[in-house]
Amino acid sequence: MVNPMVQLACMVMPQGPAGQVVDVAVEAERLGFGRIWIPDEGIAARECWVTLGAVAVATSVAQIGTGITNVYTRHPAVTAAAVATLDELSNGRAALGLGAGGGLTLGPLAVKRHRPLAGLRDLISTSRALWSGETVDHQGHTGGFSEAQMGYGRPDIPIWLAGRGPKLMNLAGELADGFIASFIHKDLIGTHLNIIRTEAANHGRPCPRLAYTTMLAITDEDRNRAKAALSFRLVDSPSDVKSLIGLDARTEAKIRQNLATGGPQHAARFVRDEWVDAFVISGSADQCRHELAALVQRHQIDEFQVPLNDLGAAGDDLARAALIATGQAPQTRP
Repeated sequence: MVNPMVQLACMVMPQGPAGQVVDVAVEAERLGFGRIWIPDEGIAARECWVTLGAVAVATSVAQIGTGITNVYTRHPAVTAAAVATLDELSNGRAALGLGAGGGLTLGPLAVKRHRPLAGLRDLISTSRALWSGETVDHQGHTGGFSEAQMGYGRPDIPIWLAGRGPKLMNLAGELADGFIASFIHKDLIGTHLNIIRTEAANHGRPCPRLAYTTMLAITDEDRNRAKAALSFRLVDSPSDVKSLIGLDARTEAKIRQNLATGGPQHAARFVRDEWVDAFVISGSADQCRHELAALVQRHQIDEFQVPLNDLGAAGDDLARAALIATGQAPQTRP
């Protein structure tokens, strides 16, 4: 059984009607998932802030937020206003999850990443200033401020970062309240989290809350879904990770081409089985339970987050994750 102090969380990909996403969020809360993230995927999925507003109204206990949004597709003040409004609507349950922005989201919008770390630093500092009632004058990398004031917002709304590069992890240790280690090569989890812990200590602040996200692959169908989920993540990975797994330039080009023409399902055929085992918790239910428990204990992980990329299978995936994490079958609906 996984450490009972570990909180269960989930990321619900809104690739379907918003009402269906809300139903999944309600079921996640019923099963004891303490945090529900909705990612901002641009036009590749339903709009995240509208969907999060509906989730806020339909739930009452779980923390909710963007898992994740970026600094390019909205002015930073608009993002700050959005999460403050969500926090107000949810009675203080909102969090802001941020990342550098991936190709699957930014590519169709013809947005190129420019100095993402500087943009993230700007968004974090200006958001906290606005939530605290300060007047902001700042010429940022993705939007400027001229005597900007909001007049609402909770000063301590949590800000989480997610990413795979060491510079972003350093930024998380310096400034963030939480960090999402998403689909990290299992041999590198300890190295990544230690970067965050060390940077937090260097700045005299507590370590951010640490969440680990990956899929549970038990069946052949699970493995195929894992390949699709890994396809766009692998091509956005740092060069040292690509070298570690043997992702050569030719294979990367094929994955990128198929992502552009047919999406992750088409690109999945170029993701090797050994890559699934390196990034995903796989095997029988018992093997997955033991591996997850070992990872949580070894790396002192605070939350385990389940990605739900298939809304049709989300209910079963939630129940199975709860069983594997706790060792107890969830209660059926009354």
